[in-house]
Amino acid sequence: MSQQPFEDPFWPRASAWLAGEFAEQSETAQARLAIVGAPVRRGSITPGRCDLTPQAVRALLRKFSCYDLETAADLRRLAVTDPGDLPLAEATLAEAFAPLRDETARALKTGADAIVIIGGDNGVTRPGVHGMAEAYGLPLTACGLITLDAHFDLRDLGQGLTNGNPVRALLADGLPGSHIAQIGLQPFANSQAYHAVAMENGIKVISMSQIRQGDFASLLGEALQQLSARVEAIYVDFDIDVLDRSFAPACPGSRPGGLTPWELKRAAYLCGTHPKVKAIDLVEVDPSQDVADTTVMTTAATLLAFAAGVLNRERVRQ
Repeated sequence: MSQQPFEDPFWPRASAWLAGEFAEQSETAQARLAIVGAPVRRGSITPGRCDLTPQAVRALLRKFSCYDLETAADLRRLAVTDPGDLPLAEATLAEAFAPLRDETARALKTGADAIVIIGGDNGVTRPGVHGMAEAYGLPLTACGLITLDAHFDLRDLGQGLTNGNPVRALLADGLPGSHIAQIGLQPFANSQAYHAVAMENGIKVISMSQIRQGDFASLLGEALQQLSARVEAIYVDFDIDVLDRSFAPACPGSRPGGLTPWELKRAAYLCGTHPKVKAIDLVEVDPSQDVADTTVMTTAATLLAFAAGVLNRERVRQ
């Protein structure tokens, strides 16, 4: 006989929030957030089960409350919609492009202040950016992209779309390199050839060494400020392999020396508070390889930190 989880009416769970159990509070919501699961995996260079991540994140939200004591954000005041996962687990990246683009655009067009795409692999970034652009009637030249990632994702397109080349594909689609900032890049996780592509296209590159020598929040804030002056909408790719390997055993691409969970959550909150950040993704986690839910739990916490930022947007601007 399975034991039911202990329930405390004064400790509302984040899983209940996502399931819409606080709809009466959200009728007077201060902001609106959309969630969509995008279990894309067939474009992954390293085979795995990142398609399991959306459901794994939803399940672990039961371990979190709705309240952020550091920012006084109560997510019951944030209206949320979660239609579930798009049927993309067996789709190629080419096949997944239109459904994910369209769902991203639909969610933003119908009133969401921002959307969180839970991958799946990093191939979701390209359709996510296109969906954001479509929602606001923008050309890619009016959009910006920030990646928190150990890798450039600038691999050659000659072998087709993969999770290793969404940024290269976006460049080919017309996103200006000067509208891209890549943060958290790791030594011996990239090649000289793809570093050269980044430099040739004017991409802002911030390595882990630069982060450790400076102030991470300030570097991210500067990237947001610079992009905000040039674009109308910003997309942020949270590749969870930007974390130090000890914090991300479920990320095939994670390396020693990456970010800490605290830094990733702080970045998510700061992005959430920025009015031009309209979409983010959480990608590259394989729950089947996790240890004690370490990586999936950090992914869930990152989602909640972004949600708290979205809820606090107006307060922060004042």
